[in-house]
Amino acid sequence: MAKAAGRPKHPARTSVWLRDRTPRGGARKGDQPSGLDRDRITGATVRLLDADGLDTFSMRRLAAELNVTAMSVYWYVDTKDDLLELALDSVCGEMRLPDTEKEPGAWREQLRALADEYRAMLIRHPWVSPLVGRYLNIGPNWMAFALAVQNTVHSTGLPAHTRNGAISAVFQFVYGFGTIESHYLSRCAEAGMSQDEYYREAAGTVRSELASPEFLQRADELMSARGGDTVEQMWERDFTIALDLMIAGIESLLRTSPEAP
Repeated sequence: MAKAAGRPKHPARTSVWLRDRTPRGGARKGDQPSGLDRDRITGATVRLLDADGLDTFSMRRLAAELNVTAMSVYWYVDTKDDLLELALDSVCGEMRLPDTEKEPGAWREQLRALADEYRAMLIRHPWVSPLVGRYLNIGPNWMAFALAVQNTVHSTGLPAHTRNGAISAVFQFVYGFGTIESHYLSRCAEAGMSQDEYYREAAGTVRSELASPEFLQRADELMSARGGDTVEQMWERDFTIALDLMIAGIESLLRTSPEAP
């Protein structure tokens, strides 16, 4: 079978973290562009992604932000993908991780803390969601987050064969919830509206033009029971209840599993 043109020889090993991190070309220190280093480049990348989004990011825009030539950036990174992967790990480092080794029995509180931090990071940086599945996520900050998650789920006492499922249930839920919330906030910003203003306008349009009487009845019942005076409060309540259900599911497995302590 013919190989696809341009396909990396070892695609599963393609990562900025698996390559030499010295400046490109083996340049001597005196030959490197003045005032640049990988941390400064990564910080500028995050600022641009936060301000303008993923679709408009380019090496040329980054170089302009740094007031250097694009070739200067290439002393430190080989590709745009390298920059995005570095930025992805950088913002992962914003998450405050619980000390899972100091308090191994506090898994419920630790799981909530990890879920809250992950959700908040996804909301702060909407460009993170589409990149999480693109890269291996093996930078130091992602590895620290993964270890904290693994330690927390291990502390639950769940049998080993169920732990990955528990991790998937909780953190794929958080990923989806945080992604939807960040997209909603982006739409509000693009429309120049607050969350509440956008919600009222969207809900009013659906109610007056699209919804059937049955849909409206069910929606009104849910909204009445949902509570919360603002959209932000509704996000918080829905997230908390969903996470409670995840934890209750873990507790249910613990009660029924013969391998659990």
